[in-house]
Amino acid sequence: MLKSLIAAGLLGLALTAPAYAAEMAVCDDASMMKMDEAIKADTDPKMKEAADMAMKELDMAKMAMKDGKTDDCSMHLTNAMKSMEMKPSN
Repeated sequence: MLKSLIAAGLLGLALTAPAYAAEMAVCDDASMMKMDEAIKADTDPKMKEAADMAMKELDMAKMAMKDGKTDDCSMHLTNAMKSMEMKPSN
């Protein structure tokens, strides 16, 4: 019963998240792989600095995901996408 009550509370909290959260990237393995592939596929020398920044943000997102910090992970993954001028997918 307690688990059901907690689950219902978390669901309610998730449904009332602020609108800006819709612009945040989903922090999961698929998004991480997609971002990693996009960074590695970009061979334009003019984008090297942006790719380096995106890789740093991606590494920070991976560390946050490993530590269970979902909000930090989403923020870093979104920053990586912005560095590469990609839109977050939800």
